[in-house]
Amino acid sequence: MPDRHDAFSPLKIGPLTLRNRFVKSATNEGMAKGGLVTKGLAKFHERVAEGGAAMSTVAYCATSPDGRTFVDQAILDDASMNDFRALTDAIHKHGAAACAQVTHAGSFTFLDKDTLKSARPLSASGGFNKTGIASGRFFKKRMNRDEMDAMTNEFVAACVRAKESGFDAVELHMGHGYFLSQFVSKLYNKRRDAYGGDIDKRLNYPSEILQKTLDAVGKDIAVIVKYSMTDGLKGNQIEDGIAIAKRLKAEGAHMAVLSNGMNIESITHMFGSSLPESDARPANVLIALAMWAQRMAAPKNVVFHENYLRDLAVQVRAAVDMPLAYLGGVQSLEGVDLAMEDGFDAIAMGRALIFDPNFVNDLRAGSVTQSGCTACNRCVTMMYSPGGTSCIESRIKPDPKLNKIGAAA
Repeated sequence: MPDRHDAFSPLKIGPLTLRNRFVKSATNEGMAKGGLVTKGLAKFHERVAEGGAAMSTVAYCATSPDGRTFVDQAILDDASMNDFRALTDAIHKHGAAACAQVTHAGSFTFLDKDTLKSARPLSASGGFNKTGIASGRFFKKRMNRDEMDAMTNEFVAACVRAKESGFDAVELHMGHGYFLSQFVSKLYNKRRDAYGGDIDKRLNYPSEILQKTLDAVGKDIAVIVKYSMTDGLKGNQIEDGIAIAKRLKAEGAHMAVLSNGMNIESITHMFGSSLPESDARPANVLIALAMWAQRMAAPKNVVFHENYLRDLAVQVRAAVDMPLAYLGGVQSLEGVDLAMEDGFDAIAMGRALIFDPNFVNDLRAGSVTQSGCTACNRCVTMMYSPGGTSCIESRIKPDPKLNKIGAAA
């Protein structure tokens, strides 16, 4: 386990060695207009690399066009590889590693009917699709074995493209209500076969994808898994979160990123504080409606405190000896030290690095000890603005013009 004040020492995860323990966590950027990697997206991650983080994670790289939750998310297909290569080159130029978060929406999609022609999106279980109310997809389809095999191949192919595009790691997203967590979560998975029931069975299919991904790329790049330790007030509890970590360890995942909560059911459990009214009004009526419903369902006036997922994460840390990244509100040198003292191998940061991409360098130099981020969560709602995810209080302002062309253009 790392010692206190060891956050600036190298870390080995699988075949990858990071220069320090700071990782930019995946935060949906909204900068892949129409699914295309843009110069704005590349610049966003280059700033993080230049600012001292060891690795920057490109959020939501969909396995296919149908795998997106909305249109402005990148797709790991053949057409995107040159632009992804430009993005990873920009990160590598500053000595950092690049990670692609590889995922699929499953039934959690807001694509309109002209974009996603399937009336019933695929998921672990069929029946009523509560997240499809906004898009008119009231029902989802229970996947059969052939469809599961095809999806596995889709994930593996996307991870191979990520490697060939220069990424040093892939992060399989098994949390927050996206496709893989629809198998993991008891809120979504109602199957009665080998892929549903207790947590071990609910993990069987995501484990198949993890195993095949490790076989395909695990000798060359790091294979990381991000998951929710709990679903929130209902669904998976911390006992499930511990069981997931044990399974990931047994399957050979190189590191787990410990997140929490679900996008729809328990978003404050993800962010540790309430979401504000949006500063950006999405042109897409379906997304605007979904954001409104999300706010209505979430508890009001949840107050942020630093390291807000610590109580859950230390229980996982005590149960497994695999590399773990703590995620959840680290905003200061004191918070960094606490996570290191708790025995976590890496620290994943989102909002603090959106506020100031140079935060890691500043911490190391001793010029700051506390982030200026207030965890107001306006960066979350800015994802739908023309400039994409940004902090309204930061000195760094997005340039919407960079989000209109490919990164390699």
